[in-house]
Amino acid sequence: MRKGREGFTLVELSIVLVIIGLLIGGILKGKAMIENAKIKRFQNDLQTLQAAIYTYQDKYGYYPGDDPNGKSCQGDGNGYLNNSENVCAWRQLIDDGSISGDATLTTENEVAKKTPFGGRYRFGNGNTNTPTYIYTDYSIPNKVIKGMDLKEDDGVYNTGDIRSNHAYTDYSDSRFSWYIFN
Repeated sequence: MRKGREGFTLVELSIVLVIIGLLIGGILKGKAMIENAKIKRFQNDLQTLQAAIYTYQDKYGYYPGDDPNGKSCQGDGNGYLNNSENVCAWRQLIDDGSISGDATLTTENEVAKKTPFGGRYRFGNGNTNTPTYIYTDYSIPNKVIKGMDLKEDDGVYNTGDIRSNHAYTDYSDSRFSWYIFN
């Protein structure tokens, strides 16, 4: 037993530092894994939604929401979605069994699918000059949109089929838009 010399040895301190380093590394790796899982789910959600929309159109001859013969609601059949048809689009996709959900809900905020980043997917209104599109609330990290745009489109934030409402040098959360109805 040592008297007057209390404290940690260099070996003990180095072991503690290694353990702390491993814990920090594990936490950072876990955060990256969670972020990557959200990005993958976001991409899968969009692909599933795109497939559901095109399948519905092939099956019934109308985009979901615009179908005048829909089960729980009817559109006007003009080839574009207006404000009341946005909710109808979700309900018709649910009625068809293309996506899961409750077709009795009456607002887009209730019936629209949630994104993995906390917002919701939405249908944007189209007209003769602008096609209907899918967009999200302001909740998607801009780096995610940039990655998808570079991979799938033209890589420019405000042109092409995939768009962000912020330049890609701005790393805040953004609104994602995807023009798949053209």
